[in-house]
Amino acid sequence: MTNLIIFSQKLYKLIFLIFNMVTGKVIQFRRGRHQIHERHFLIEIEGIDKKQNAEKFIGKMVMWKSPAGKVIEGKIASTHGNKGVVRAIFEKGLPGQAITTKVEIK
Repeated sequence: MTNLIIFSQKLYKLIFLIFNMVTGKVIQFRRGRHQIHERHFLIEIEGIDKKQNAEKFIGKMVMWKSPAGKVIEGKIASTHGNKGVVRAIFEKGLPGQAITTKVEIK
């Protein structure tokens, strides 16, 4: 019986994350050894810790608000690794100050 309750709580939380606005944290530019992709950012979504759960966010819109109120939008393109991190491509590159700040995912 307790397994059913735990399963229903996890299912409810997953449905809530998919259909409502979720927050995430900008971790880093997508980068290689010699090149940094200026429009690609790695985002860690709150409450997501597995690749299977992160795949449900592919195609969702991402919004970053600057301290001055300017909004830069992007789209989640794919997952990155096995720990639930996603890769987002923004219409314009985010400034370096955006790293470790919050983003909204719709």
